[in-house]
Amino acid sequence: MSAQPADQAPLPVPDTAEGPDPRPGRLDRLAPGLARLTAPNPGVMTGPGTNTYLVGSADLAVVDPGPDDPGHLAAVEEAARGLGGAIRWVLVTHTHPDHAPGAARLAARTGAQVIGFGPKAGFVPDRTVGDGWVLDGGTFALTALHTPGHASDHLCWLLEDARILLSGDHVMDRVTVVISPPDGDMAAYLANLQRLLDLDPALTAIAPGHGRLLGRPAEVVSAVIAHRLAREARVAAALADAGEATVDELVARVYADVDPGLHAIARASLWAHLRKLVADGRAEDLAPDGDVPAYGPATPLLRGAGGS
Repeated sequence: MSAQPADQAPLPVPDTAEGPDPRPGRLDRLAPGLARLTAPNPGVMTGPGTNTYLVGSADLAVVDPGPDDPGHLAAVEEAARGLGGAIRWVLVTHTHPDHAPGAARLAARTGAQVIGFGPKAGFVPDRTVGDGWVLDGGTFALTALHTPGHASDHLCWLLEDARILLSGDHVMDRVTVVISPPDGDMAAYLANLQRLLDLDPALTAIAPGHGRLLGRPAEVVSAVIAHRLAREARVAAALADAGEATVDELVARVYADVDPGLHAIARASLWAHLRKLVADGRAEDLAPDGDVPAYGPATPLLRGAGGS
């Protein structure tokens, strides 16, 4: 894969979607033993809404119940009844507010066991699990893959027989996810994208936390990696030209190809790229002891490694 010029905008992530577009409140059967019910929380960060997945036939696992929305959770229960099963487990990919808050209420209504990487942000699982743990549901098996990057507690769930990855926010439909330090980590994110390419047997599809079912998963993941590395090259070039700059001073140039209305969101990923460049020895943090919130107005100065 040849590198893009540093002044060229990253190439878009290809459209490899299969099946119906997500629609809040409608149950979509995506594969044997895998159905999707999209929550009614569309937005800039959530696309058409958070995808809740129902896995299995008799005993069901629900992955990412989404926000604590009584109507959506009731629809999940109704969907389970329509599938002829009972909800036994509630799994989350990570504890961001569009994925996990509904877990406690859904478990209370169904008696299901809540499973996740660990307690955080008000989410308290009945069972904490890590990389390689397997849920044997009788008619299915889901393997946890710890994939920090977007969030330190992020788990993807691999539906073993079908080799479909329930990816949460690790991979999404036609967009790249925000990496927001300090919990988000760009180096970890890229390493865990590569991990997906190294899986054997290979993935057959990706069921993302937002958007449509994705075919040709290796093509999608490779494109996300290439997109991130092209963005990193723009960050490094902009920093070298500036000599010293704050995140806010760099964001307009680095994300010149992005709607300025989204720059406040993009600056989090820019900061993550800068942190990776520092870790790689390609930039210098001029305020290493500063306590800088990812979206705060004050950011430390950075300059290219070896710059003045």
